[in-house]
This record gives sequence, C-alpha cells and structure tokens, in this order.
Amino acid sequence: MSWQTTVEPVARKILNEADVPGMLVAVQRDSGDPAGPGNAHAAPPLETLALGTDARGQPLAPHTLFPVASITKLATALCVLRLAGSGALSLRDLLSRYLPEAAAARPGVTLRALLSHIAGLPYDLSPRLAPYDRDLDWPTLRQACLQTPPTSPPGRHVLYSNLGPGLCAIVVERLTGQAFRDALSDLVLRPLGIEGCLGAEPPRIPAAILQQPDGHTGTPLESYNSPFWRSLAMPWGGLVTTAAGAIALVRAFGGEPAGFLSPALLADALRDQTVGLGGGFFEPLWWPRCPWGVGVELRGDKNPHWTLAQAGPASYGHAGASGCLVWRDPAAGLTYAILGTRTFESWWPRWPEIGEAILSAED
Repeated sequence: MSWQTTVEPVARKILNEADVPGMLVAVQRDSGDPAGPGNAHAAPPLETLALGTDARGQPLAPHTLFPVASITKLATALCVLRLAGSGALSLRDLLSRYLPEAAAARPGVTLRALLSHIAGLPYDLSPRLAPYDRDLDWPTLRQACLQTPPTSPPGRHVLYSNLGPGLCAIVVERLTGQAFRDALSDLVLRPLGIEGCLGAEPPRIPAAILQQPDGHTGTPLESYNSPFWRSLAMPWGGLVTTAAGAIALVRAFGGEPAGFLSPALLADALRDQTVGLGGGFFEPLWWPRCPWGVGVELRGDKNPHWTLAQAGPASYGHAGASGCLVWRDPAAGLTYAILGTRTFESWWPRWPEIGEAILSAED
C-alpha cells in the first residue's frame, strides 16, 4: 500500500475541518548514496499527493509554485554556509566586521548568532522604518535592517527573528557584489537544481493563499498573492518554489548533493547552537529548550510542535507562515513537505497528523 493511500484520508479530513482549500504533500526517501560529482546514482524520486485547490479555486499539482514564507530562511542560511565553505567568511565573524554601521553590530553578535536566533533581535522590522505601502522595496527593507537595534543582549534567549537573515543577506551582498536575489540563485538555487525565484515574477502564477483579512486583502499589496509582495525579495520569507525545491533546501543540510557543503560545515549547521536556551516564537510555541542549528530548526523535545512527537530529536527543517512545512528525519530515512493554501495560524496543530500518517505508512 502506498503512503498516499494512508495519508489521503487524513489530509482530506484536515482540509475539511480546518477550512483549507488544498494542500500538496511530498515525500522523498533517503537513498543512502547521495548524488554528487563522480557519482552516477540519481537522487531518489519525489512522490507527491495533490489535494484540493488554491484560494482562487485553481487545482494543485505536483509542480505548483508556492510562496514558502520562512522556508526562505533555509536558502539564506545556505548562502552564508556556501560563502563559509569558500573561505569568504566565517560563522564566528562578528557582524561588525562586515556591517559596522548596523545598529545590531554589538559585541557577541556573530553571523552564527544571527542565523540561530540568539542575537537578541526583534521578531520583525518596525513599520516606522519600513511602512508597508506602495513605496516599499528591498532597498528600504535593507536600510531598515541596518537601523534596527537588538532588544536584548545576545545569547540570553532564542528570539525568532526575520532580522537575522535580513542582515546576513546584506553581508552576502557586500561580499559578492550582487543583489541578494542574484547571489541566492548563483550560490543555492541553480547548484541545487531548484525551480524558484526571489524578487522576480515566476514563470507561472503561484498558488494563492487564503489568509486572515487585513487592510491589504484583495488589493495589489496583498501578502503572498501579489506581484508587489513578491517584488520585495525578502530574504527571510519571499522565496517562491515548488515542493521539490523546498525538499532540496532541507536535504542540502543532510549532505545532498555530495560536495555542496563540506562535512565539517554540515556537522556545524546541524549542531545545536542555542546551548539549552529557552525561547521560540510565541505562546504556545515557546519552549524551555529551543534547539536551533545554523538557519535550520532542530526538533529536540519541543511540545507542542508542528512535527509529530515520534520525530527524532535530531530531525530538522523549517515552517512557513504561508501554511507550509518541510522536515527531514534522518532516523526514519525520509523528508516530507506540507504545502497548504491557507496561512498557518489556524491549522498548524494538525500538521503532526499528516507527519504521523506518512511515518506510519513507512513501517
């Protein structure tokens, strides 16, 4: 019996009860023999289950593009790790080495701290510095990142923040001489064979996301669904990609393809950087121990969580506020993605049911 047969009734029940128009579930098993230079073995196949539609009634398909929100942070972290692998920077470097003018460039604020959310930065930019209106663009967001100071000393709590990836993206721009969206393509998307874009219109219209109404719903400034929103090129949340792209990002932290990152960098990226600190996002996603790697969330013993309780503590991935999750469980030998068409706040507690169904189908 296929995993789709096990997962479909669970997913359909959630779609109905949580009022989610549709979801795409994708699974890729570990090959045990990563593809890489000189290796003729192909990557294991990606298997998908497409159910329902997007918010505009368009049916979902295996190659549907999604705005994957904070899964973008995986791609931004991989940019930094790739530059570390080339010797252009070190994760131990202080932010002040590259951005001395940044308000966050305080003692103890390293690139590692920025990517593991222990730099003491606020969750997001102040509307005062970056008002969400027709004049907003990446240069304005860049300047707002540089002007935003920490709210607490580094290393005190895990305070999930969009600012850390934003500042790291500016470091990437300074070192490469490229706009971040171009550096992301050169360093990460093209080498991993990912169909995706940041700050540019994709070749086909992405899935529309149902969301809580706000002052911009149904306007040209609508979050996730408008060309304006996509044009902002936010390095913490603006990537548009497929299920295959999301899975490729998280599998890169597991050494696939071989040679993309060195074994030493891979081990460092998946090492808990928070040293037992508590923290997280907001209640109830605030934990006494909040392990985090370099850009990638580690499962640990967090409860409640968007992954199943049986997930290995060393499993890892990232969630996105647009209603998506990508997760790799090395102990189970698989990676899965859930890409929904409703923002996460109303239905993330149901995601573990899908993960449990996927895992049970593997037994």
